[in-house]
Amino acid sequence: MVGFGQPSIADVSFRNPRHPVVGIHTLRLKDLYRRAPTGAPEPNARHRVPVHLLALVTAGRASFTVDFETYPCRPGGLIWVRPGQFVGFPPPGIDATLVLFEPHFPYEAVGVPAIGPGPTRNMPGTYWQPAGEDSEAIVDGVSQLEIDYARMVGGGDIPIAVLRHQLAALLLRLSRLEPEGGPGQEAADSEILIRFRHSIDERFATTRQVEEYAHELGCSVRTLTRASLAATGRTAKQLVDDRVALEAKRLLAESDLAVAEVGARLGFTEATNFGRFFARTVGSSPGAFRAESRRAAAEADLAPATTPPAQPLIAALAKAGAARSGTVPPPPQDLGDLGLSTRRRRP
Repeated sequence: MVGFGQPSIADVSFRNPRHPVVGIHTLRLKDLYRRAPTGAPEPNARHRVPVHLLALVTAGRASFTVDFETYPCRPGGLIWVRPGQFVGFPPPGIDATLVLFEPHFPYEAVGVPAIGPGPTRNMPGTYWQPAGEDSEAIVDGVSQLEIDYARMVGGGDIPIAVLRHQLAALLLRLSRLEPEGGPGQEAADSEILIRFRHSIDERFATTRQVEEYAHELGCSVRTLTRASLAATGRTAKQLVDDRVALEAKRLLAESDLAVAEVGARLGFTEATNFGRFFARTVGSSPGAFRAESRRAAAEADLAPATTPPAQPLIAALAKAGAARSGTVPPPPQDLGDLGLSTRRRRP
C-alpha cells in the first residue's frame, strides 16, 4: 500500500514478525504518507488490497477511489475497501484512521458475524456518511480499536478477543446503515446469489459459462438468472461478464501488461475476442480505456489539495479518547514493523 514509485499494481499484505497471528492492524493515513521519500503518495497510484480496509476520515475533504468509482469524503465519512479491490488515496491535506483486517478476524468473534470467511453474508455499500448518534458510535468504535490495538502491540494486557468483538460490533452497526447514494447491491440477496457471486470471484478467469456456475451450485440456469434479476436487475450472464470486465479495467489501468496478455489472463485465447468483449461490455476499446484512465489519473493528480477544516471531529475523537496526547505511540520506522509489506507485480 505504500509502494511509492512508478505507477503499477501494488499489493498490501500482513507481515508482522512480532505479532504474526494478530489479523488486524491500525494506523493513520498521514503516517503512511511519511514513508514516502517526498512525503506524498505516489502520483496516479492505486493499490490492490487483499485484506479488508476501513478508512475513517478525520480531517479534510478529498476523494478516495475504489476500483473506478470516486467517493468525495468529508470528516466522519467511512470507506470500506474489500479484498481484491483497488483503492486510490487522496493527496496530503486530509487524514484518516485506517483499520486493516483479515476476513477471518471478526468472524471468530461472534456466532452470527457481520462478515464471514466465505459467502455467508452479503454486505452492501462502500461509503457511509453517518450523522448524529450513529456518527458518534462509529467514531468511538474506530478510535477504541486504534487505542486498544496500540496497547496490545505495546505489551498491554488486551486480549485479542476484545479487538475481535469491537470490530464485529462496528461491522454489525454499519450493516444497519444506508450507504451514501443507496446500497451498492440489493441487501436482501438470496443465498443462491451470494454463493454465485462468491463462485464468480473464484472462477471468472477460467469460465464465463453460466451453465458451469449453475451446475456447481446445484441449480438451473433459469433459477440463477431469476435470482440475479430479482436482486440486481442484471442477468446471471451479465454478472459474470461484469466481473471479467472489472478485472480487465483494473489490469489495463494499473499495469503495463500488453492488451493481449490482459485478455489471456482472463481466459481469452484470442486478443480480438477480448477486444470485442471489452468493447461490448465497457463501451470502448481496451487501448482507449487505458489511455483515458491514465489521462484522468494524471489530471486528478494535478488538482489542488483541499484545506482541512480547523476543528475536524475534535469533540467526537476526544470523547473516544483517541485525541488524548500520548495515547497512540509514534509510528515505527520500518514498514515491516507496521505489519504491512508491498509486493510489486511484474508483467
